[in-house]
Amino acid sequence: MVFTMGVSLYSTRIVLSSLGSLDYGIYNLVAGIVAMLSFLNSAMSVSTQRYLSFYKGNGDIKTQSDIFINSFFLHIIIGLLVVSSLEFIGIFLFEFVLKIPVDRFLVAKRLFHFMSATVFFTIVIVPFTALLNAYENFTMIAIVNVLESVLKLTIAFSVSWVTMDKLTYYGILTASISVISFLLYFIYCFKSYTEAQKIFHYFSVKTSILKSLTSFAGWNLFGALCFLGRTQGVAIILNVFYGTIINSSYAISNQVSAQFNFFASTFMQVINPQIMKQEGSGNRREMIQLTLVSCKYSFLLMSAICLPTIFEMEFLLKTWLKNIPENTVVFCQLILVLVLVNQLTTGIQSGLQATGKIKLYQIFVGSLILLNVPISFWILASGLPAYNVFIGFIMIEIIACGLRLFFFRLYSGSNYKDYYDKVLKPLSIPLIVTVLILFLINQSVLLPYRVFTTYIFTVASLLIAVYFFGLSKQEKMYLSNLFVNLKSKFLSKNF
Repeated sequence: MVFTMGVSLYSTRIVLSSLGSLDYGIYNLVAGIVAMLSFLNSAMSVSTQRYLSFYKGNGDIKTQSDIFINSFFLHIIIGLLVVSSLEFIGIFLFEFVLKIPVDRFLVAKRLFHFMSATVFFTIVIVPFTALLNAYENFTMIAIVNVLESVLKLTIAFSVSWVTMDKLTYYGILTASISVISFLLYFIYCFKSYTEAQKIFHYFSVKTSILKSLTSFAGWNLFGALCFLGRTQGVAIILNVFYGTIINSSYAISNQVSAQFNFFASTFMQVINPQIMKQEGSGNRREMIQLTLVSCKYSFLLMSAICLPTIFEMEFLLKTWLKNIPENTVVFCQLILVLVLVNQLTTGIQSGLQATGKIKLYQIFVGSLILLNVPISFWILASGLPAYNVFIGFIMIEIIACGLRLFFFRLYSGSNYKDYYDKVLKPLSIPLIVTVLILFLINQSVLLPYRVFTTYIFTVASLLIAVYFFGLSKQEKMYLSNLFVNLKSKFLSKNF
């Protein structure tokens, strides 16, 4: 995870330098939907993973195989439908909406065709990543993620050497990475798991399973597309009001958001199978406790890296990109606040998936998220600065958190007091203390490399504040016992 984040961020710096702000803005405007498909992939993966983990929890191996086979068939259909829809929408966007310089118009259209074709492989990968998650095989996922990062870095370095059109070259090779990932996942799962091996032995479409998967995946797809609609819809609106250059700033902020969200989703990837299995085995109370614990620790984990990054954003962007497009600093700061707000209910989202009742949740929350597009249009049409779009994002996300809590209470039988006692209350004092310390450092410390001081003090203050104010008695006891056990093992090994 750490390696992938570092390489991805460094690759962005090289690509921005090689392509220039104009072509980089065009690439992210046209191909941004593919860049965001990591979210679509994980959102849809939950559908298959939920059913695989659920039946793994109650030991039904036969149903597991049927679920995987029918899921593979379903995602082939979804992939074809999404690609067809993209191509149809692309005609309208290129003819009537997007503002792309005339000399780059044909290149942008060609890039769009390559990227939309790649979407198919990205969607068909989903059942295989879900299978790996259900078996908690995070090693293979990590290997493929690292390989993808290395390939992206290699492509980024090679852009400056080629004589052909750099944007076309970068787009084609980047698109091919998803094909390589699909082949790796397919071959590994086929060799390792009986569920995947049965694809070639028999292909039995079971109506009941397919109906459940279609409904579940369909509503998850709706929610994911609402998120994508917000991201790309706002990109188009920014393009209409400010032109292609501001899309570079927006793209960089989304790249930062994607990396931090990847960090958070990797943490949740470890917990999700357990949440699903507890629900599958009938341990509803344990499932609720896991969701609340994951909300707290996911927020704390993200705070340790997001908060100092927000305060040191200008220095970090200068170090990362050298030449920072206008608005990038404030865009990135506000989008990290958005990431932190989302972490307050990240475990709740997994808990809702575990219950299997997601229709109304996805309709209400997805539609709310999509409201960012008309709100952003109104903000920019009113003449307000572009960064106000992100403030709108944050306000909508706070309301979305409230809706997630409401639906989780409705479907799981949890209560708001538990959420307050186990999540909000233990987080409040550590958060306030850490922000105050960061503010004081930002105002009083003027060292050339203050960024190291900022990160060290953030982690130290957060750990101390969390220990005294953020942990329950049981958690403190667990840490104490863990320390004693480690100490005794160390002493026995050395003496």
